[in-house]
Amino acid sequence: MRAALLEEPGRPLVVVDDVEVEEPRAGEVAVAVEHCGVCHSDVSIADGTFPSAVPVILGHEAAGRVVAVGPGVRSLAEGDHVVLTPCPPCGTCPWCVRGEWSLCVNSDSMMTSAHPDGGTRLSRHGDVVYRGVGVAAFAETVIIQANGAVKIPEDVPLDVACVVGCAVQTGVGAVLNTAGVREGDTVLVMGAGGIGLSIIQGARLAGAARILVSEPDADRRATALAMGATHAIDPTADDLLAATLDLSPGGIGADVAFDAVGRSALVAAGIDATRKGGTTVMVGVPGLEDPFTYPLPAVLAIGEKKLVGSLLGSCNSLRDIPRLIDLMQQGQLDLASLITARRPLDEINQAFDDIRSTTGIRTVIDL
Repeated sequence: MRAALLEEPGRPLVVVDDVEVEEPRAGEVAVAVEHCGVCHSDVSIADGTFPSAVPVILGHEAAGRVVAVGPGVRSLAEGDHVVLTPCPPCGTCPWCVRGEWSLCVNSDSMMTSAHPDGGTRLSRHGDVVYRGVGVAAFAETVIIQANGAVKIPEDVPLDVACVVGCAVQTGVGAVLNTAGVREGDTVLVMGAGGIGLSIIQGARLAGAARILVSEPDADRRATALAMGATHAIDPTADDLLAATLDLSPGGIGADVAFDAVGRSALVAAGIDATRKGGTTVMVGVPGLEDPFTYPLPAVLAIGEKKLVGSLLGSCNSLRDIPRLIDLMQQGQLDLASLITARRPLDEINQAFDDIRSTTGIRTVIDL
């Protein structure tokens, strides 16, 4: 099959047409990928910020059609329209039975770049090809566990639905599932890329009274305001902490702060900007070269401030993807505006450059 291959971190991806893909095994399906969004995590792996086995096919924010089902699969059939997810819940592991769906043992595939059994179902010239971020969707076909392909209505455009696979699950889920934002809360969102804008929309759905966005790019600030942010802060010109205190009721700070970029400095800024008893949510993932330090850890204890991580918005993809699609169909979630460019697979490196230069919001690769 045709796919974009990362052969070595720090080098451009190459588009090849000779990747061999196995038939789906028991409990798996084959999906013909039609559209795949480009996520910052893909770029971080390509740049070597996050380590990965190579050669690897990246891409994990995808939608397509089921073209084959393996033995024992009853939930899907050939022709079904699906959104893929990098964290398919098994329903039976220690995390799933605790309701911690995104931490399912299957989520380990995001780090191992292989199926739970250690295989990848992919090869080239007899050598293993790895499945980046647990999906490998910059390719014509993906082999994935049946629970990793979530059926959606056929009238939902796949080129829009694909962004639910990562950005929208991650952002909206971080608000509704991880943080449990409540009606009337004050929320601070640091970063207005695809995930940050999804957080903003999630906060609006949750009934937050004030949604502050901190973003250096003027166009992204304008988009954030259009999607539900109530106040926009330019961190290059304004003091983020002072602005947050000034805009929060009683000047006590935000109830919840979200780092939607993945920088340790923003995590620390979130802790500072939240009220006593407030929560800072790490949605973005800082690189390994960016360790988190906080100068006054006593503030966390004395102020009962909370710092929590969020993987894929703490979502149960089987529940949350259909819910998010339904909210889009009802006009309560704007997914189309997240997509600012579309490119063919041959332009995958230009799409990665879009992210590096913060050009637009989300680029979707059409396969």
